[in-house]
Amino acid sequence: MKILVCGGAGFIGSAFIRNYLNNNPEHEIVNLDSLTIGSNLKNLQEIEQNKNYHFIKDNIKNQKLVDGLAKDVDVIINFAAESHVDRSIANPKSFIDTNILGTYSLLEATRKYDNLFIHVSTDEVYGDAENEDSFTEKSIINPSNPYSATKASSDHLVSSYHRTYGIKCITTRCTNNFGPYQFPEKLIPKTIIRAKKDLKIPLYGNGEQIRSWIYVYDHVQAIENLISNGISGEVYNITAWNEITNKTIVENILALLNKSNNLIENVEDRPGHDKRYSIDASKIQREINWKPKYDFQESLKDTVEWYDKNYSWWGPLIDEKSLHPQPWTLKWE
Repeated sequence: MKILVCGGAGFIGSAFIRNYLNNNPEHEIVNLDSLTIGSNLKNLQEIEQNKNYHFIKDNIKNQKLVDGLAKDVDVIINFAAESHVDRSIANPKSFIDTNILGTYSLLEATRKYDNLFIHVSTDEVYGDAENEDSFTEKSIINPSNPYSATKASSDHLVSSYHRTYGIKCITTRCTNNFGPYQFPEKLIPKTIIRAKKDLKIPLYGNGEQIRSWIYVYDHVQAIENLISNGISGEVYNITAWNEITNKTIVENILALLNKSNNLIENVEDRPGHDKRYSIDASKIQREINWKPKYDFQESLKDTVEWYDKNYSWWGPLIDEKSLHPQPWTLKWE
């Protein structure tokens, strides 16, 4: 099998490539990534000499290139996305370009060459679950910010191409990921890095926002399972059922680093901030026989230890913007 992975130098995409080639050494992966913010080829150093791995630097909106790649692969997996909510508040246009127009380019290629298209989306398309039970795949989409709105738009595009053109496709909606190689602007790595530097840890509002967390290797294994066993046209929620407040996450990290909770600093809340994300992953567990295997606390400990030992990876990536307490107030380039 040959797979085109779009956005494979990012946090989740690179985890998929490492995990997949370890499980399927005879298969081939082509990684298409434009190496914008959040992408890093150092994430793939351990497999860059693998004869079954190939990297191409370009943009998924390059239709001619995407078409040429698509005709020679069996599966296209779209990890390529602008994904940071704060950035989308500061500059929505890049999210529209990548998340909507980029997905359109890949769908057009899929329509021409009859590949299986796996679209990696997010639980954030459902919006705030503060007064709701956990969202299922049949729940109404109700995004709250430019990032989740562009992902919801791309989800609808995928669904429409399945119904109108009959393409083979699967959409996944996963909860918050964490693990090694995550870009420093995200909550868990930002907290680890700021705590190591004895800097204040910014918490939006009262820090009681609830997120459901999954170790990245559980997520990518679910996607791998869907390649073989997923049903075309279906949406699959993916979660490890770890609903935890942002404040508790930060306190757990500080405890692992033997740092005081006095480092926590409540800051002005994010505009339009969702209070709770919660999804039901019964469908993928029932139909695909997948379930998470990594314990949250052990995985969080492993992640903290990884950042503690890998300054050479994250040190060159940190700057005022990636560690800023309120990034939406900055002008992102």
